[in-house]
Amino acid sequence: MRRPKRTTSGSSSRLEFDRYTIALLILRPDAPQLDEEAAAALQDAHLAHLADLHEAGYLLAAGPLADEKFRGLSILNVDPERARELKEQDPAVQVGRFSVKVMPWMLPAGAISFSPTRFPRSVADTEN
Repeated sequence: MRRPKRTTSGSSSRLEFDRYTIALLILRPDAPQLDEEAAAALQDAHLAHLADLHEAGYLLAAGPLADEKFRGLSILNVDPERARELKEQDPAVQVGRFSVKVMPWMLPAGAISFSPTRFPRSVADTEN
């Protein structure tokens, strides 16, 4: 897994910061209406994309949000420009269901850590 980018503050205490990028998936008001089969296929393609990003070491965490507008949040270990490029490759973004908002996120070095895990590649992977 890639290590976070670190920066140092200008103060005498030299506090280091880890840098990540937060990406939000935003439901578009003009999102296409999909039948149940097409929506299920799109969700599986979306999950597979997230799993690919995680396996490549770019995606540290991701999950849905219980909000009408903001539908998903991701934490990526790349700069905001690269995060936007990666998230815009999501099939759900490409068909116009979601738009993407990215923003840099800094926090004191070591304040958060991410454990290796497996991301589901389809809805079937989430069912027991």
